[in-house]
Amino acid sequence: MSDDDAPLALAWRDGDDQAGARLIERYYDAIVRLFRTKTDRDVDDLVQRTFLRCAEARDRYKGGSFRAFLFAIARNVLFEKIRARAREARMLEPDPEVASIRDLDPGVSTAAWHRREQRIMVEALQTLPLELQLALELTYWEELSGPELAEVFGVPAGTIKSRLHRARTLLREAMEALVVPSEVEQSVREVVERWVAEVQPVDAPS
Repeated sequence: MSDDDAPLALAWRDGDDQAGARLIERYYDAIVRLFRTKTDRDVDDLVQRTFLRCAEARDRYKGGSFRAFLFAIARNVLFEKIRARAREARMLEPDPEVASIRDLDPGVSTAAWHRREQRIMVEALQTLPLELQLALELTYWEELSGPELAEVFGVPAGTIKSRLHRARTLLREAMEALVVPSEVEQSVREVVERWVAEVQPVDAPS
């Protein structure tokens, strides 16, 4: 996390559009990354909607972690899209604590990830319940701390700790079920084992 997120966000809240532009530039790739593991469609629209919603909600920012504030908005935008698709298909509203993105969108691909190791990891992540997939990605790719994750998901820090434990276990099981090409197997397994063996407390500051 950049040390000057909060001053920039407060300045944006108070009307400094240049500060807002700097924050958008800083987190644009991370928001794209979040949506690319969940959908092949509408990524640009979801990214734009997230930053527009952030701009509209900036008066509610009171300090603290801006990236937790932003990722919470992105999560809401994602769930709104998923619920809308379910209504269009006349399906029951999905439960993100149970349904994986593969359940919700069986055709979702990993084509946006160029390295084979990345595609394999994303394929495994996509089999997890969506909330657990998000928790792992925000922990290891975006390096959010336990308190930041609690803010994003709107749950106590203890709940985050138990979710991450379950997510790591399910990720290992998902990787064991995949057929991994021999030339990348070691590097992929090393990443998974590092995640699963993570011992740093999840509420430690980043």
